[in-house]
Amino acid sequence: MPTPVLPCPCGLPAAYPQCCGRFHSGERQAPTAELLMRSRFSAFAVGDTAYLLRSWHSSTRPAGLELDPGQRWERLEVLATERGGMFETQGSVEFRAHYREGRHTGSMHELSGFSREDGAWVYVGPLSGVDFD
Repeated sequence: MPTPVLPCPCGLPAAYPQCCGRFHSGERQAPTAELLMRSRFSAFAVGDTAYLLRSWHSSTRPAGLELDPGQRWERLEVLATERGGMFETQGSVEFRAHYREGRHTGSMHELSGFSREDGAWVYVGPLSGVDFD
């Protein structure tokens, strides 16, 4: 788990507790689709499956989630965002997430859809095919 002096895994310059950690703990809700997407990347990086399931739309949420313990999510690039602001109800975020699995490095590219459910931003699913390099 990141320490307070290290930057958040999502790539923003704030420390984990002041950045995505506050969303993971339930202290705050992500105010935009992009911040929700960043917090979900951080949840993958720190292994917070409870947050990943909580922040998934009820219509597309799996019954359970098991993360690969050999896969480390290391870096996130936000490529584009459309809508998803504080006063909107839908949005999309295109991103590339970089990972390491043993000696192999790779990335995942996705255009993700987000919407509000009960007032909170949630991940709906990919709007385009998910590509792994």
